Amino acid sequence: MWSRTTSMQAERAMSGVSRAQPELDGWVRQHGPALRSYFARRVSEAEADDLVQEVFLRLHAMRRDTPVENVDRFIFTVARNILISRYRYHKARLAGAHEPLTEASDPVDTLSPERIMIGVDEYERTVEAILELPPRARAAFQFHRFEKMTYQQIAIRMGISHESVKELIHRALVRLAERLDVGV
Repeated sequence: MWSRTTSMQAERAMSGVSRAQPELDGWVRQHGPALRSYFARRVSEAEADDLVQEVFLRLHAMRRDTPVENVDRFIFTVARNILISRYRYHKARLAGAHEPLTEASDPVDTLSPERIMIGVDEYERTVEAILELPPRARAAFQFHRFEKMTYQQIAIRMGISHESVKELIHRALVRLAERLDVGV
């Protein structure tokens, strides 16, 4: 049921609008409860209020210059389009497949002294591996990964072709992966 509080909130939100679009203020009072009922049959109670507000927000944003002949059809067409957009949004993001994170599904990795030492060791091995790369491959790798330069910018800076930059970075990545024992 369209609550009096929700109705008052919508009216307050639209009060500044009533001078610019007087019919919108009346639409909120007249169609708000029916819209809430329409949405409540299709989504959760909490979402229904948000969708009602979305309808009136879109109506306000339209700033129509011509009068609407069939207000009921117009408002419920906007409401239907909002539901379709919501459905597409959730479908594209596989919202039904999402599970909330719990301690069991995502255990916290505490920073134990052992974990810190492992990180320090990995960092030192990585720096050492980068320093052992051939000079041109190391330079191309550092430009790309640390200075965020594009292949084209690196090619200009090093005076080589774009393809040569790709090859140098590829070689650097392969050598680093071999040295650090990770899959390429």
